[in-house]
Amino acid sequence: MAPISDFIRKQTYGRYEHKLEKELKRNRIPNHVAIIMDGNRRYAEETMKADVNQGHLKGKEKLEEVLEWCRDLGVKILTVYAFSTENFSRKEDEVAFLMDLLEKTLFAFADDGRIHEKRIKLKVLGDIDTMPEKVAEAIRYAEEKTSEYSDFFLNMAVAYSGRQEIKDAVKSIARKVRAGELNIEDIDETTVSGHMYSPGLLDPDLVLRTSGELRISNFMLWQLAYSELYFSDIYWPGFRKLDFLRAIRSFQQRSRRFGQ
Repeated sequence: MAPISDFIRKQTYGRYEHKLEKELKRNRIPNHVAIIMDGNRRYAEETMKADVNQGHLKGKEKLEEVLEWCRDLGVKILTVYAFSTENFSRKEDEVAFLMDLLEKTLFAFADDGRIHEKRIKLKVLGDIDTMPEKVAEAIRYAEEKTSEYSDFFLNMAVAYSGRQEIKDAVKSIARKVRAGELNIEDIDETTVSGHMYSPGLLDPDLVLRTSGELRISNFMLWQLAYSELYFSDIYWPGFRKLDFLRAIRSFQQRSRRFGQ
């Protein structure tokens, strides 16, 4: 049986969390929240005293929770940094585990009745050609199964590099100029945005990174020009709804001037 002090603490947190959420809903909720999900491995080693892959499993469960928190609060778009191009340099067995986990997660997502009931559209951002074929197949399956939805958008950055995304956009634009389909004088910010991995995607209002690291790690470099940044010391698997609400509160307390 848990100590009475733990029970009291949970009750206190619950009341505070409910009060804070109620207050936040009266104010400006970000349309698009992007999250750098960091700290799975350190959580496994320091908190769970377990293999790093157990941290990745916990991280996957946390994403499911955060998806619900966003929907409950009124956030319409959630973009998460799931796997960078640099992550391929990790130990072979860890990368293999992550690829297997990603494949299973995507297939399960596409076949989950709750996803279709809530009309959640999935889009994967990244260089899919570098992924194992089984993962690429799962990506195509999940995107196709949810392609008609527009109530909520979940974007997963996988095999992703912000610099690579910009480079690919420049190459695409250059090909159109060479083919005579586009004049150089007509190239503007809208043109570049339209050649990103997800054209038409609203820029993130709030970018949140867990684990205490204070950097954006090559994530959505073009899109983050005027995003509000928030850094949490909590490892991703241990990230609580209260921590999420505090990030939203910080966003609401800021004055967004977009350089004006």
